[in-house]
Amino acid sequence: MNRLRITHVTGFHYDGEVTASYNEARMLPVSSDGQLVLYSNIEILPISSSHAYVDYWGTRVSAFEILTPHTELSLTATSLVEVRPREHPEHRLTWETLADEIETRTEYVEQLGQTPRTEPPGEVVAIARDAVAAAESPCVAALAICTAVGELIEYMPGVTGVHTTAAEAWEHRRGVCQDITHLAIGALRAVGIPARYVSGYLHPNPDAEIGQTVAGESHAWLEWFCGDWRGFDPTNRIDIGERHVTVGRGRDYNDVAPLRGVYAGPHSSRLFVTVEITREA
Repeated sequence: MNRLRITHVTGFHYDGEVTASYNEARMLPVSSDGQLVLYSNIEILPISSSHAYVDYWGTRVSAFEILTPHTELSLTATSLVEVRPREHPEHRLTWETLADEIETRTEYVEQLGQTPRTEPPGEVVAIARDAVAAAESPCVAALAICTAVGELIEYMPGVTGVHTTAAEAWEHRRGVCQDITHLAIGALRAVGIPARYVSGYLHPNPDAEIGQTVAGESHAWLEWFCGDWRGFDPTNRIDIGERHVTVGRGRDYNDVAPLRGVYAGPHSSRLFVTVEITREA
């Protein structure tokens, strides 16, 4: 078991005075299978009116508005989470059984449709179909597809942006965890396997000492359904484990963006982000 303290600071420097802004933040984890939230809090500056709710996908949302003039918006989300090893039981479903299972719940059907961000190029669809032809079950095929996508895309920050689609990232053959996850999700959906986007944090050092604080960042991975939801990190080609902290789930990044909103003021602004992770146990 790992006990991780996460401090995520983000916001905007505006090139002038903003008279009003309306925002939503998805930065706080929820207790779920494999993780227990011991403490979580979000501080918003300037002080604003806010309310919290859980969205359709089960993600905690802090909605707030600032109606006083300001030149900077800053959010500090602090969480203390116990993370335990996840079970990844083997499911030997046939494709026919999987198709029957999918029809039993809306949440599976909703994660089969492509979005503009996940629509995969033909080459990726071909890779997925080859994996299906060589696999003995949908679960084995899903693992092979996600591993292949992770191997074919080089992790490289700065090549893509927050609005980059899976097809655009494939053209570069480079990208970040968001791009690799979108490609893997698109490939899975293309062969009939429901897959959903997961946002959260990953402790970068598997051998971190207790009390050591390291620089981290927001991370993305996916879960596919083949009898149960099964998590996998295609960027690092590893199972979801004690270093992963889940914040939100959705169809793609658009459903779980850490901070979004609108404001009245200057046209330009600069985003800032820092994440610090400390292993406390």
